[in-house]
Amino acid sequence: MRGLSKQYGAVRAVDDLSFDVPAGTVTGFLGPNGAGKSTTMRIVMGLDRPTAGTALVNGQRYVELAEPLYQVGALLDAGAMHPGRTGRAHLRIGARTNGIPLKRVEEVIEQVGLGTAARRRIKGYSLGMRQRLGIAAALLGDPQVLLFDEPVNGLDLDGVRWIRALLRGFADEGRTVLVSSHLMSEMQLIADRIVIIGRGRLIADAPVDEILRGLGGQRVRIRTPQVDDLQRALADRAAVQRTAPEELEITGLSATEIGDLAHTLGIPVHHLAEIEQSLEHAYLALTEESVDYHGHTPAYANGADQ
Repeated sequence: MRGLSKQYGAVRAVDDLSFDVPAGTVTGFLGPNGAGKSTTMRIVMGLDRPTAGTALVNGQRYVELAEPLYQVGALLDAGAMHPGRTGRAHLRIGARTNGIPLKRVEEVIEQVGLGTAARRRIKGYSLGMRQRLGIAAALLGDPQVLLFDEPVNGLDLDGVRWIRALLRGFADEGRTVLVSSHLMSEMQLIADRIVIIGRGRLIADAPVDEILRGLGGQRVRIRTPQVDDLQRALADRAAVQRTAPEELEITGLSATEIGDLAHTLGIPVHHLAEIEQSLEHAYLALTEESVDYHGHTPAYANGADQ
């Protein structure tokens, strides 16, 4: 993407967006609702025309590719299927119109685990089954570039584990994988790089571990009945936050350093552990100023009387 922009009337859905999706990696594409993720993917696939800038796959616009399904596969909308067709018929139409041998249809049906469901009409499919069928269609041409918009939606636990292994396997084979999701825990498990956008603009583009390091240092949780004594001792050495009557969260010192200090001061420790940095925490911190749609927490959820 280079200087990519898309204007819908008064709304600027994508705003001067530039980033690369390298081969051999899973790139997580994140952002709040309305950030422009789906619009960006639609532009890549030639479904929307950009107002400015370019989106290129292997150096070409999608509409210029001679055999697009052999180069790019995408699942952008699991509902964009004729409900009266069977899953197998849907895939056969895609194969025939792109010069793909029909035996490939049976291969992708097996690969995504549709099995006998491929004989049924799509209108009877669950969302998870539509996701599997959409992924099968994306894989028809065995492409090197794959785009998936919220592929985990509607999948059960087994399906989530399957798609996780599938995407990771594609990247390990050297393919290019761009996947959007609101499930931060899944992105932290499978993504090598993260691209975060908000209000159509780039917020972050970096390896996952680099984004996690940007949270401000290692955090440690400690519980002790002498919490006031420990908090005073740490005041000049680290950032300290009281999270419970006998609990502190500390940023800037390791668990070993804090444990040694407590031992030296004769302060008993009932719990001491490093807090695993999460992509969810980093994402919320990075997108705090870019969220357009906020829900409201009921007053009783914050401790008020119900």
